[in-house]
Amino acid sequence: MADLQDDLHTAAEVGRADEPYPQEAVVVGPEEYRPVSDPDDAPLDRARAVLAAHPVCDGYSGLPWTLRGLPWYDLDLGESAVDADLPRLRRGQVGAVFWSLHLPDGHDGGRALTTTLEQLDLAQGVVAAHDAGLRPARTAGEVVDARNCGRVAVLFGPAGAPALGDSLSVLRSLHALGVRVLTLTGTSWAGPAGLSRFGEEVVREMNRLGMVADLSYASAPTIRRALVVSKAPVLFTRSGARDLRPHPANLPDDLLAAVGEAKGLCLVPLTAEQAGPTVRDVADHLDHVRTVAGPECVGLSGTYDTGGAHPQELCDPSCYPRLIAELFRRGWEESDVALLTWGNVQRVLRATAFTAHTAQQRRKPSTATIATLDG
Repeated sequence: MADLQDDLHTAAEVGRADEPYPQEAVVVGPEEYRPVSDPDDAPLDRARAVLAAHPVCDGYSGLPWTLRGLPWYDLDLGESAVDADLPRLRRGQVGAVFWSLHLPDGHDGGRALTTTLEQLDLAQGVVAAHDAGLRPARTAGEVVDARNCGRVAVLFGPAGAPALGDSLSVLRSLHALGVRVLTLTGTSWAGPAGLSRFGEEVVREMNRLGMVADLSYASAPTIRRALVVSKAPVLFTRSGARDLRPHPANLPDDLLAAVGEAKGLCLVPLTAEQAGPTVRDVADHLDHVRTVAGPECVGLSGTYDTGGAHPQELCDPSCYPRLIAELFRRGWEESDVALLTWGNVQRVLRATAFTAHTAQQRRKPSTATIATLDG
């Protein structure tokens, strides 16, 4: 109970940029940075200094699926066949990353569950085999512990909703195995028409378990209903601003405003398709989401090892300081950068845990089925 109380904070405290975690360095002021010979290097040096205190929590990586196709790899020393090996994660000052368990198109039913479990088994094995640099994490506290031990925290998910097979028992089993994010798309109960009664029950059970709902690529009716039903913050693991670049996963301003009101979190992807071909385009999306949804509702999603093209100067995770330097050139405050890189994801994880702790005292595991609720 003491550990749980240490992890839970009030809404005003969650993710505060001015609250250093145990054993963490606090952000130093600009006057304390070392002098640089070239003024153009100052934003990059400043970015590295801030990231040393508030590292990147990367909201989406396709590494598990990429590793399935490799006969051999070494993430510790460096691996040219992937985007995000440990040397590049360290150079980019990444402190935590979500490893996606998403499936290729055409995987559904029992095949979807089997493939998801195979990816999860592989991901857990990879972390165990690289324990000098990686550590599994399920909670905000474990993320901080991993970071304080010099490891990159790995959170498993998002997984695809088709893996559930329309079963809440499978949802609970996936949670018990360590999955912490589920994408609500690709099912009859979370489709173009929105959440069905069973879909709403899935969200409530996720709240009770402490699993975060990912709504990237979900329909607008599904998003709006999930924002109402969920008592915990929702997540968009790969969504930019549709007003800047039309893409199915990007959000229009009305939905971004709704996400801000619900204190959800929109993670802007570093892909050329969704954000644009340059680092400035990505910064434009971050500016836009921060303006419309608020500084507490924007984060970063590298989407590395997903097979997509990345903007210039952002080809792998080692390039994160370049993006942060661009934000400093635009006048971002260090407190807002700290929220963007680290604090906002921590807030969502802590708020989700708090919601689960409360719900478990009031609600038993659901025995509802799709047949009884949706007919």
